[in-house]
Amino acid sequence: MASKIEFLRTPDEYFKNLKDYPFSPHYVEVDGLRMHYVDEGPASAKPVLMLHGEPTWSYLYRKIMPPVVSAGFRAIAPDLIGFGKSDKPVRMEDYTYQRHVDWIKGFIKLLSLKEINLVCHDWGGLIGLRLAGEEPGLFYSITACNTFLPTGDILPGEAFLRWRDFSQNTSEFHSGGIVKGGCLNDPPPEVIAAYDAPFPDDRYKSGARKFPALVPISPDDSASEPNRKAWEILFKWMKPFLTAFSDSDPITRGGDVFFQQSVPGTKGQPHTTIKNAAHFLQEDNPVDLASVIVQFLKSLG
Repeated sequence: MASKIEFLRTPDEYFKNLKDYPFSPHYVEVDGLRMHYVDEGPASAKPVLMLHGEPTWSYLYRKIMPPVVSAGFRAIAPDLIGFGKSDKPVRMEDYTYQRHVDWIKGFIKLLSLKEINLVCHDWGGLIGLRLAGEEPGLFYSITACNTFLPTGDILPGEAFLRWRDFSQNTSEFHSGGIVKGGCLNDPPPEVIAAYDAPFPDDRYKSGARKFPALVPISPDDSASEPNRKAWEILFKWMKPFLTAFSDSDPITRGGDVFFQQSVPGTKGQPHTTIKNAAHFLQEDNPVDLASVIVQFLKSLG
């Protein structure tokens, strides 16, 4: 039951004076937990739902949202449960792949979002692409950035396995340092501090620590069959689907090619490789990424 989930809520003072993050906070309650989100642009405009991954939060999209809004769209960026300004269940066992999917599904329905243009990165794709497979009628287009939808039928690469092992065994889980390590160019100290802000101490980090262990890496994982069913839809997906992967991410390298070969909606789209960027391409090259997203959205009419 939701009422039995013990959670922590990061005090607002930890988020004061964040660099390049002037957005007003918005909140909804899903499954008894408060979820924070950024909501910029006219409520009547076409929604662009930006889903972050591990171990980031809506701050990741701070330089992507303004150009999207300027282009006439509504930019919505939630903080996943366990991240950012959203509530953080304390027990690692309270985080499951299915719960993350359900939390975002509940968020979408609470905001009555329709014809969603999905932009997803990292775990944002594992959640968003699964949802697109389960509720295809909610979505209008998809932009996938350095992400994938694993079923456990293919063994992940060594880079991911090393990261998974590190996340489960390290005594120091430093979110800002993880983001720094996933960038080609070192973010300034104030940006690193912004990624550390949601986690005053280790008690707040259960969700971030658990994420890598939730990725299905064996065929009998509890998430494998639901993801296979989502792929059955994606293999027939005719709606616009764009890949915007970076040129220097060892974990998701090649995923864009797989999407382009597997999803019919990718045909004829202006797929782009974002240059001079590692895993967190929103940090390394936000200008090019924002331009690609805006041009794609505008091309949809």
